[in-house]
Amino acid sequence: MTENTATVSATNATGKLGLPAMTAMVVGSMVGAGVFQLPSRFASETGVYGAAISWAVAGTGMLTLAFVFQNLARRKPDLDNGVYVYAREGFGVYPGFLSAVGFWASACAGNAFYWVLIMTTVSQLFPDLEPILGSGDTWWAFAVSAAAVWGFFFLIRNGVKEAAWINTIVTVAKLVPLLLFLILVIFFFEADVFVDNLTGGYDQPGGDSLLQQVQGTMLITVFVFLGIEGASVYSRHAKKRSDVGRATVLGFLSVLALFASISILSYGILPKDEIAALQQPSIGGVLESVTGEWGGTLIRIGLIVSVLGAYLAWQLLAADVVYAAAKDKDFPGYFERLNKHGAPESAVLWTSILVTAVLFAVQFTDNALDFTLDLTAALALLPFALASAYALKIAIAHDGYPADDRGRTRELVVAAISTVYTLFLLWAAGYLFLFLSCVLLAPATLLYYSARRSRGETVFTRPGLAIFVVVLVGAVVGIVLMATGVIQIEQPTPAEPPYLPHQ
Repeated sequence: MTENTATVSATNATGKLGLPAMTAMVVGSMVGAGVFQLPSRFASETGVYGAAISWAVAGTGMLTLAFVFQNLARRKPDLDNGVYVYAREGFGVYPGFLSAVGFWASACAGNAFYWVLIMTTVSQLFPDLEPILGSGDTWWAFAVSAAAVWGFFFLIRNGVKEAAWINTIVTVAKLVPLLLFLILVIFFFEADVFVDNLTGGYDQPGGDSLLQQVQGTMLITVFVFLGIEGASVYSRHAKKRSDVGRATVLGFLSVLALFASISILSYGILPKDEIAALQQPSIGGVLESVTGEWGGTLIRIGLIVSVLGAYLAWQLLAADVVYAAAKDKDFPGYFERLNKHGAPESAVLWTSILVTAVLFAVQFTDNALDFTLDLTAALALLPFALASAYALKIAIAHDGYPADDRGRTRELVVAAISTVYTLFLLWAAGYLFLFLSCVLLAPATLLYYSARRSRGETVFTRPGLAIFVVVLVGAVVGIVLMATGVIQIEQPTPAEPPYLPHQ
């Protein structure tokens, strides 16, 4: 998850950026907290072969998704209220509402992930605090995190916004340790250790197949690329429109190379099982194994600075999604109120409430970091899938394309690949997160009902009502499965899995 924002604060005085600056902004929008988790998350699922295939699949799919957002921004320039608006325009008001709630909830779950990650990192930096903060899943950790959430609420309510100097500090804090990590792991790389980690166990009795291994990595690849939808936002700041596509490709390939290198090169430092057992942020543990304590400390300090900046950016973005949906009349008008400082106070308030609720809920899960990470990624899939499907729809219908536009076929193919990829991700996420999403979306529909009724508008069209019934049935099934213990998100016994994301 990344610190992409609704506005670009780092433009130069003229507001126009050349190719290097545009590329740097694309990179900055995608490199965030998730990269610090990669070694352990990959090693817990797969080996070198599976990691290489995963990044090839994710790279292809996410690049097409980036092009989808770029193409939609060009073909539908009037649709500028966020990712969810494409679902609304293409498939109806209620699907648009679900997309808005999904994206908002994803951002809030991601912000809860940030505080869990900060708490576990602080406990590693200060071992005396470990009994108090644990892995970010103790009640003391919840209390500290909740206090910080509401501290940021008061700052944002009083008009605090992300500034260029914050972007600069955050970028340096995250990139310098990551580049140092790559240099050192290349220097200490052991070929025999790397070879032992090639298969990830698929050639061993009882080992997962290569397909199962790849499936198990899909949610982390979604998480680390969250923010890719912001690449198209920067197009209006380009000196030349032709630089937008180049910057998107160059920036994305740079980030992909960084992510793949970090996860794959780690297999040449420690055995797979040892990497999988590392505490998060696992980059710190990998580096510490070859440099001693100072390497891990450097990584952890950089992570905390990076995540604090990312939290502010994503809290602003999450509130902006709700505010924009309220302006589009999909949320009650209460959410579009601005206070005297020009801040959407109601949207920020309920964003903070939802983050706090997620932090409370993860106290009853095992491995809170992985759970919130996966939940964040899974909730983002619905808006991404609907945006891809809308791009495919307008390309097929020639909507927004001149009669002689030669780019339509290429954009149709890109949209088709992106749609298939996002649907594959929904399958790879597993039924747990599908049902958990329905458990969230069904009661949230009350907001939609209130907004429509207050304006005297028809609540559901026939297709919208059919979708609501599906969501409601999914929510009921999810609650029943959790109540009967088929799906477990509560604290398990050591012999049981904490949750079943890939079944």
